[in-house]
Amino acid sequence: MLLDFIIIAIGLAALVWSADQFVEGAAAIARRAGMAPLLIGMTIVSVGTSAPEILVSLMAALAGSGALAVGNAFGSNIANIGLVLGVTLLIAPIVVGRTTAFTDLPLLLTTILLCGFLLYDGELSFTDAIVLLVGLALFLLRMINHARRPDVSDEPPEIPNMTLGKAWLTFLIGLVVLIISSRGLVYGAVNIAESFGVSELIIGLTIVAVGTSLPEMAASVVSAMRGHADIAIGAVVGSNMFNLLVVLSLPGLFSDLSLNQSEVIRDLGTVLFTSLLLGIFVWIGWRSALGHARLGRIAGALFLLCYVVYYALLFLYVP
Repeated sequence: MLLDFIIIAIGLAALVWSADQFVEGAAAIARRAGMAPLLIGMTIVSVGTSAPEILVSLMAALAGSGALAVGNAFGSNIANIGLVLGVTLLIAPIVVGRTTAFTDLPLLLTTILLCGFLLYDGELSFTDAIVLLVGLALFLLRMINHARRPDVSDEPPEIPNMTLGKAWLTFLIGLVVLIISSRGLVYGAVNIAESFGVSELIIGLTIVAVGTSLPEMAASVVSAMRGHADIAIGAVVGSNMFNLLVVLSLPGLFSDLSLNQSEVIRDLGTVLFTSLLLGIFVWIGWRSALGHARLGRIAGALFLLCYVVYYALLFLYVP
């Protein structure tokens, strides 16, 4: 048991470090290839911040622990808004541009409803997975198109100026450690779930979800402390889209996965509620004359409260 906790702790630490190396290497390679910084930020960096969730989901699916991957997808979405965005807003306000407010947030809400429709029968099938991956392709096309017409909340990320050799080495080391650490994390989490008699879904919703959200948490808090908190909103919305379209779809590609309908309603319902709450704050705070909305500490405190209440109820009422 102690060994499993040690494996999880080491796995989470390695996951955060390797995700950062993976993103830096990939961004530097793209820069050497001549890609625009904003386009790199909206594609490679956005995908990279979801790399821990994606790798953990893949390893869980390969290990026959699909419920762990589903819990990771839902739990990471809840953590991204409740914990990551909540803490970031308590540090500094965030400016939300027109595209995020009236394109990305409605797309996120539509994707959540699509997931609800696909999972309503209590099964994540191969067909469901393909539908989600088609949605991913459309979302990537939208991101590339938007990079050509940025708005007020878009800011190019800091991309390291590495030699091509160093960039590839950083990328490959990050990728290898990502794979190993995510496999170790899944191994430890499954063992603990079996030891305590807790479902893999709950482990995925809690330990794994919070752990894989640490890269977004670190990036958002650092951005806020440096006066660039507006970067966080794009990272959160983009990561949540990838969680639903990639992380959730992976188990269905390997085998049909049976899900408890009441658990899907509880967890996906919480994802919908927190996302809708974010949208309401953005739309109420919209200032058409300025072309943006501003989120502050009240919104951050409420997001964090929702996060705490959800997990309190989860541990109080789930056997």
